[in-house]
Amino acid sequence: MSIANSRPTTKPQGIDPRGPRFAATITSTLLLIATFLSATGLSTARDATGWAIADASLVQRVSDPGFVLLSVIALLFVWSIAWPRTQPYGVIFRRFIAPRLAPPTELEDPRPPQFAQVVGLFVVGLGSVLQLLGVPWALPVASAAAFVAAFLNAAFGLCLGCQLYLVLARVGLVGRRPAAA
Repeated sequence: MSIANSRPTTKPQGIDPRGPRFAATITSTLLLIATFLSATGLSTARDATGWAIADASLVQRVSDPGFVLLSVIALLFVWSIAWPRTQPYGVIFRRFIAPRLAPPTELEDPRPPQFAQVVGLFVVGLGSVLQLLGVPWALPVASAAAFVAAFLNAAFGLCLGCQLYLVLARVGLVGRRPAAA
């Protein structure tokens, strides 16, 4: 029996690092549109009495196009956190993009990118809640901040949420593995 045949065949641990960058490209495109819609919508509008959002009803705040798109993006963040294997961007990457590429030279730990999704959800969630509370400029600022982070990941491979994860892991706040029994 050869050594190659005696090794157990297990699926490699980790994810293709090009997958999260592909997802960040789509996310940054959606966030750029959301930033434009929210910057030209109710959140930044002024009327004779001041900020239009302060006098807007809850229905008007929820139906603002920037809010609607950011809500969809937030739901996609939730999907990628709760069910990462079925998230649409990952499925598209695995089925249509990855087969056309050479295998990755190395795999990456899935925890930092998943933590980055949590950070993205927090940012867009905070902007959405502040929009509902009638805070002017909250929605475009939150969507712009999320856009910058997604764009840096898509264009340069710099994942800010992943970097935050690594800092928090160094101080022992995240990434702990359960102790062996």
